[in-house]
Amino acid sequence: MTTESTPSEKKPRRTKVITRGGSGAFYGLGFIGALVYYLATATSFLMGVVGFFKAIVWPAFLVFAAMKALGM
Repeated sequence: MTTESTPSEKKPRRTKVITRGGSGAFYGLGFIGALVYYLATATSFLMGVVGFFKAIVWPAFLVFAAMKALGM
């Protein structure tokens, strides 16, 4: 009787991912500020709805303006 030894299977390494919560707070405060600004300047209900969606994507406007100012 022969016994075959199988190579031991290696368990996949688990890596620990450390996340920071600062960016979420920054985005949240920016969202509230942008929402207040856009709703305060809205002249109609439709412009208020558009302002709400603009407040959600305000970082895109920020990056666009920064790249435009840098000439990229």
